[in-house]
Amino acid sequence: MAFILLCGLALLLVVGLLGQPYWLRYRRNRVRATAFPAAWRKILQRRVPLVRRLPAHLQMQLKKNMQVFIAEKSFLGCAGLRITEEMRVVIAAQACLLILNRATDYFANVRQVLVYPGAFFVNRTSMDGSGVQQENRQALAGESWSQGQVILSWQDTMEGAAVPDDGRNVVIHEFAHQLDQENGAARGAPPPTLGDTQYDARRWSQVFNAAYAHLQLEVHNGVQGLINHYGAQDPAEFFAVVSEVFFEQPRELAVEYPALYRELSAYYKVDPAGW
Repeated sequence: MAFILLCGLALLLVVGLLGQPYWLRYRRNRVRATAFPAAWRKILQRRVPLVRRLPAHLQMQLKKNMQVFIAEKSFLGCAGLRITEEMRVVIAAQACLLILNRATDYFANVRQVLVYPGAFFVNRTSMDGSGVQQENRQALAGESWSQGQVILSWQDTMEGAAVPDDGRNVVIHEFAHQLDQENGAARGAPPPTLGDTQYDARRWSQVFNAAYAHLQLEVHNGVQGLINHYGAQDPAEFFAVVSEVFFEQPRELAVEYPALYRELSAYYKVDPAGW
């Protein structure tokens, strides 16, 4: 009797696991089938002007992606901040720019979005020139964790959304890190989407490394070009920084770094220079 019971429980477990993808698709389709709230539309018009640049079909796609994102992610206020509908909509709009036209699981690794009122402080350990460890306290606008959290400053999130053409956007930056982390530690080589035939890892590496080396040379020579010097820290930061530029200053990037722009356009499946 106990053996039969165990077999029955095992069968139920297998059926549940096999049925999970179906129910996930079903739930998401139901969310996407609902009308986009009028209040959310007003928030986009007021707070996220970049959305107005998108062609109509991409605006519609973005809104559907936002609905799923908001339904599935937990938003937590930190340091006394109370999460509002506006916060969810503004963050989701900018994050979902990165998954337009792509086979997506809606940042499956992200479970929580933690939001601080402004810059938040973290302790970092670094090594000085003599090999002595030092504790440093840093103020950050955002951070991406591989454990399933994205941390954002609401003030910086609003400022990044309000000025859509300065190449600085903390939400795009941190969620680009999440894409980069989908196959392990962030290293500036995000995995392609399933069935992607345009992505060539060798070509990506050649173009990416050449652009990264150019930025490092600019930093060494004290030249501030199109790409923020913050991207010269390591390949992961470079990918996140150029993702910001790609969506906010696409024409400039296409002129100064045409090969890099083509790679990013192939990866993100959009051509913002044409919006």
